[in-house]
Amino acid sequence: QVQLVESGGGLVQAGGSLRLACAASGRTFSDNVMAWFRQAPGRDRELVANIGWSDTNTYYRESVKGRFTISKDAAKNTWYLQMNNLKPEDTAVYYCAATFGLWIGNPVQKTDYTFWGQGTQVTVSS
Repeated sequence: QVQLVESGGGLVQAGGSLRLACAASGRTFSDNVMAWFRQAPGRDRELVANIGWSDTNTYYRESVKGRFTISKDAAKNTWYLQMNNLKPEDTAVYYCAATFGLWIGNPVQKTDYTFWGQGTQVTVSS
């Protein structure tokens, strides 16, 4: 059984930092694209960042560029989202996700991803 478990969410003041982790089990994610999504109340789930088989192959939505960093540890089958200079608009439930297999292009839609974690709440106060 494939499981993705997020951790690291919490309440932080604006300008603070959090580090999210996604620990996967039941499957080794190698050629898969690994990602972080977020969903605020009343809004659609949106891609925050993803990372491909190469550590240098990363994508960030414009609003988090320069503040968030996605990384992975293949040996631990885990990926991370370092979030710095957090803003109130970053408040959301954050989900980790992975595609079923290799992607040539950049998967940016939630429907591109097969495996999902349960979500972890990130709340940023003013």
